[in-house]
Amino acid sequence: MTVYGTGGIVTGGVGGEHQVPSHALCTMSAEKYVFKSSRLTAGNFLFPLRIEVTPQRVSRIKPRLIGSDEESISISQVASVSIRTGLIWSTIQIDSTGGTDPIVSRGHRKADAIQIRDLIEHFQQGLPKS
Repeated sequence: MTVYGTGGIVTGGVGGEHQVPSHALCTMSAEKYVFKSSRLTAGNFLFPLRIEVTPQRVSRIKPRLIGSDEESISISQVASVSIRTGLIWSTIQIDSTGGTDPIVSRGHRKADAIQIRDLIEHFQQGLPKS
């Protein structure tokens, strides 16, 4: 099943078709969740940053004209997730227990930032996502 969020699309999957809410700025494929930052925020106009959350890792992918930059932290190595909200957009910071630089992503909606945090917590606990 694939879900794209900007405006809501009807998607098919097990159990038929359903409408995706317009605020869901993510793509789901099996156990991979992809969240795109807004193009209206600094540094994201041409190539919006993506956060990918899987049961194994959290990745920050910054596309470029040629290629992309990727940072990853294993789910078991995530120490904390901080969300800072502004007037419109939120910034999410994912800290690691390994002493590496945190993953920081700006320009997400508050609901998306909360969903990223909740997914990480579910994957750390080994619970299935409902």
